[in-house]
Amino acid sequence: MSAPASQNTSLLHFPHRPFGPRRTKLTRLRCLASLVPASPGASPANDNHLIQTLCAHGRLAQAAALLQALPAPTQRTYESVLLAAARAGDAALAAAVHRRLEADPVFRSDPFLSTRLIEAYATLSALPAARQVFDEAPVKNIFLWNAMLKALALADHGEEALARLADMGRLGVPVDSYSYAHGLKACIAASASHAPASARVREMHAHAIRRGYGLHTHVATTLIDCYAKLGIVSYAEHTFASMPERNVVSYSAMIGCYAKNERPADAVELFQKMMASDADLVPNSILIVSVLHACAGVNALGQGKLLHAYILRRGFDSLVSVLNALMAMYMKCGCLEAGRYIFNWIGRRRNVVSWNSLISGYGMHGFGRESIRVFEEMIKEGISPNIITFVSVLGACSHAGLVEEGKNLFESMVEYNVRPCAEHYACMVDLLGRAGRLDEAVDLIQSMHIEPSPQVWGALLGACRIHCHVEYAEMACSHLFDLEPRNAGNYVLLADIYARAKLQSQVDVLKDLLEEHALEKVPGCSWIEVKKKLYSFVSVDNKNPQEEELQALIGEFVTQMKNEGYVPDTGSVLYDIEEEEKERILLGHSEKLAVAFGLINTGKGEVIRITKNLRLCEDCHSVTKFISKFTEREIVVRDVNRFHHFRDGVCSCRDYW
Repeated sequence: MSAPASQNTSLLHFPHRPFGPRRTKLTRLRCLASLVPASPGASPANDNHLIQTLCAHGRLAQAAALLQALPAPTQRTYESVLLAAARAGDAALAAAVHRRLEADPVFRSDPFLSTRLIEAYATLSALPAARQVFDEAPVKNIFLWNAMLKALALADHGEEALARLADMGRLGVPVDSYSYAHGLKACIAASASHAPASARVREMHAHAIRRGYGLHTHVATTLIDCYAKLGIVSYAEHTFASMPERNVVSYSAMIGCYAKNERPADAVELFQKMMASDADLVPNSILIVSVLHACAGVNALGQGKLLHAYILRRGFDSLVSVLNALMAMYMKCGCLEAGRYIFNWIGRRRNVVSWNSLISGYGMHGFGRESIRVFEEMIKEGISPNIITFVSVLGACSHAGLVEEGKNLFESMVEYNVRPCAEHYACMVDLLGRAGRLDEAVDLIQSMHIEPSPQVWGALLGACRIHCHVEYAEMACSHLFDLEPRNAGNYVLLADIYARAKLQSQVDVLKDLLEEHALEKVPGCSWIEVKKKLYSFVSVDNKNPQEEELQALIGEFVTQMKNEGYVPDTGSVLYDIEEEEKERILLGHSEKLAVAFGLINTGKGEVIRITKNLRLCEDCHSVTKFISKFTEREIVVRDVNRFHHFRDGVCSCRDYW
């Protein structure tokens, strides 16, 4: 080897103890504060032990000085220094150990230390040095091969990793479960698009099955993670169900798969099953973060509070990543004060993710000016905003109708070395479009320095739907139909605009196109949590007896509303049918069913919290306002864009959504 050159949170009981690291007991570590390199008379055994102790406690400078003068370092001493260098991000120390090893006649060709050296270089992003160690190693065992595969996969050099894996087969090196796990990760890294990555992962999966490793816990867990990244949830589910043994990492991978692929209810349900199945399965911080995100996705506040208590019991409140996820959960479940409370307790440990969550939380609830104030406070604290920061604050301006403020923030991005990307342009188009400034929105799109993405054109189409602007809607769809040919939502939205413009013939053309291309609209789905159990409702024509009962209850409210002058908004019903039948379809919208279910199954004074996977329609908005007044109940609905707090017949969005 040669070395290289403000909402009501009365349901939440806050602890008196602040969040933060606990005070540790006094240990013998204090003795190390006065340690200096040993005297020439010290024994090698004592020096080796001292170096290992120094490394364990982060005293790398003293450890390096001792190592340089030590005549016969042991294998464990070399390992300790390499591990410490990797943990500390000290590439110079790793290189110094490398140089010392090449001059050591005992350990110069030691496969174990070569493996550790490759692992250290991989952690330090020094891939050329790792390659050099591997290529010059005279003895290459399975551990050395696996270390090199892992280094390449971590560095996103997938093609090279797969080539090395093929070399193992050609040279007769037997692969093991770790070889397959690193190979699967390389399949993702090696492919720039979905199709080849999917084919490679499935091929590797088949190869692992033939060799008897398909159901190995380590391989199966990696497969679940790969299928999650590819969005192939059914394959991940099959792999998980086939596993003879599952550990907390396996559950974490499957729960993460659901959370990442817009199936948060399934993620929460699986977590509940895990906790009930085996007391030895103790959630780690990664799993806790995934489940908190899932709870936020379906407004499962009760389950989120249980996790909050678990976090405190297990001491996870010392981890900023967990507290950030907990804060986001409360804000996405409508508890702004609880989220702000946790933000405050994070204190000086707050990072850009903490600030982004707070800005986004206020924005989702329509408090645009508060989002801007938090953004300004963040700048004063010396935290540099990133891409997500500007997406959050621009989105907040859009929901609150703060056009000029949003434009100023957009123009200020260059001051913070953040180059506007498609998401930021989409926010600006949405901001201008919602405010009725469609000409400005189109001018902005045409002036973009990058190719407009589906998000940008989708924002314009959404604005056209609000203002019933047929010409610009057709312009947006001329691009969207090419960029997203399988997205039925774009066809449905344009058909909705045509229907409101009384262009029924155009509506019929689009319906024929949907049928011709076998495209199906994503059905509306709403979730409600009652007594810590999730219930879901889907907008479909076929109802079961329970849903018919819920629909009848909504019908009673609608009858009373009609007596007060209410006219059902049937514009979103695209079928060419009688008006009475259109009204019947409106009664079956998922959020109306969820509201009725909440009224029946929750106590008086209890807030009804609902999550909707699509934009809240105008008719549901009007009906929910009436119900909140008539029943004297607070109803909180989070749709795909923002929160709606209904109370006394008024919505927090002020009918601007």
